[in-house]
Amino acid sequence: MDRSKKEEIVSELNEKLKRAKIAMLADYSGIRVKDLSELRNELRKTGSDVKVVKNNLLSRALKDTEYAGLDSLLGGPRVLILNYEDVVAPTKVLVEFAKKNASLEIKGGVYEGSSLSQGELTTLASLPGKEVLQAKLLSMFVAVQTQLVTVLSGVPRGLVTVLDGYREKKEETN
Repeated sequence: MDRSKKEEIVSELNEKLKRAKIAMLADYSGIRVKDLSELRNELRKTGSDVKVVKNNLLSRALKDTEYAGLDSLLGGPRVLILNYEDVVAPTKVLVEFAKKNASLEIKGGVYEGSSLSQGELTTLASLPGKEVLQAKLLSMFVAVQTQLVTVLSGVPRGLVTVLDGYREKKEETN
């Protein structure tokens, strides 16, 4: 590979890293091509980029980004996973795949400039997804409004009940 091609790869990776919300590295040695393709397909469904890049090119691309902490995890065959939207979904896919395939070893990741160990990524994967959290938040907003309407309608309802009781009493005496 000539120098200009390498510079182009480093530049492209650097731009992707600057846009990414989370970056993870995993050791893929010993994994069959079919299994790695399956992992790539599952991660692409979450909107992730999956790259197998030479360590020295990745090391250069990591400079001047908040993902410089990944540099210490380089060495050996590594796959780089980048996601630009949801941080939980790709982490879940990667952790579940690693449970099924002992050959894949999650090395770590970086989220918002903070390094994440394998254990922290596993914990992140156990969180509910973005859609579930949004649904819970929405249900809380709806519940508050419903309770407010119930409380506010209690006073007129009580007045109607008292007036109805008074009417019945008047009808009995007549």
